[in-house]
Amino acid sequence: MIERKLTVKQQAFADFYIELGNATEAYLKAYPNVKKEATARANGSRLLTNANVKAYIDERMEELKSERVADQQEVLETLTAILRGDATAATLRSIDVGVQKIEENMPPTMTERIRAAELIGKRHGLWIDKQEINATVTPVFVDDISGDSNDS
Repeated sequence: MIERKLTVKQQAFADFYIELGNATEAYLKAYPNVKKEATARANGSRLLTNANVKAYIDERMEELKSERVADQQEVLETLTAILRGDATAATLRSIDVGVQKIEENMPPTMTERIRAAELIGKRHGLWIDKQEINATVTPVFVDDISGDSNDS
């Protein structure tokens, strides 16, 4: 970690902010002598714009990322494997009345594949009924009142 020049209270604020996700609450915990919420909100917001505090928070957040948490790419790859039937799982199946057996390496059911398709489609905006269209249109006026009309 790069050495940052933070006061003890700035670092406490940053650590509380990482924990709580709220600048006002973090400021009130790091600076217990401050009692007014408005003061804490203003000063907490100001501290979040401090380059050293922001860099410290960014570095700590990067360190706290866990390999146990799936990222966007992994989620999409897993959903795609389910959709395509490539993923397998153990499934409990009935073989007789009151008797069940665990089947290993069962492909996803059609319901699971459809759900994976829905989630992927939702991610890519395929199911949006309301379309937002941004267009710049320049009106063209055509002078249809010309002297060569045969209306007379």
